[in-house]
Amino acid sequence: MKKLISILAFLVFCTISAQRVFPMDSLKLKDANDLFADDYGNLYLYKNKDFSLTKYDSLGKQTGKLLLTLPFKIQSVQNPLNIPLFSENAQELKFYDQNLNLIQTVNFRQKFGFIKMVYAEDLQQIWLLDESTKRLIQYNFRQDAVSNSFALNFSFDEIVDMLVFENRLYLLKKENLTVFEMRTGKSFQLTLENGRKLRRENENILVIGQNQIQSIENGELKTIFKAANSAIVDKNSATYFEVSANKLYLYQLEKAR
Repeated sequence: MKKLISILAFLVFCTISAQRVFPMDSLKLKDANDLFADDYGNLYLYKNKDFSLTKYDSLGKQTGKLLLTLPFKIQSVQNPLNIPLFSENAQELKFYDQNLNLIQTVNFRQKFGFIKMVYAEDLQQIWLLDESTKRLIQYNFRQDAVSNSFALNFSFDEIVDMLVFENRLYLLKKENLTVFEMRTGKSFQLTLENGRKLRRENENILVIGQNQIQSIENGELKTIFKAANSAIVDKNSATYFEVSANKLYLYQLEKAR
């Protein structure tokens, strides 16, 4: 299996053009704990030490910065006009615009138990993992109404990310991914290494780890990008990103011939 993954990774690299270095000061990358990239060429660096999210344009110029007093989880920047951030400590979901200005806050304290994780499906529906009741809840925050609720028998410990798509719940931990079928109640689990976050690109579900990106295909994980010595990897629709030795490298993905 390891040999097969290595071969697949090599084939992927054959469709990636030569790397180039992104024009960003190494000091900005030094303390970064996570990296996000939207499809407009903007980059976002998150730092745990001051709970900050900083936005840079394609030339490395800072265009926005957000400072919070509590740790928060960034779901995605795929829609840079509406970026969802969840704070487990504050039990709040906040939406920010392209300038990292606050648009809206959704508070869960009064209506639910303890929310462990949130996934914003769109600008109306969000999915909640309620740890106190062991339920997955579909909540329309525009109408303040619960649409659906599913009982779960999974442990919520050590969950690092979640995603809901086509009646499936994806729960990511560092060493495995559990996929739960809402209609049948069945689930299966995939083993992985250093899982950090989930991403949906059209019909594809991606697992982003510390130094590799994998896609779920036919119930298995396929490596589509790997950088063995990297500290952080990420991607947008056209480019893979790698942070290594306080430098940010870009790999342009070419269409297969």
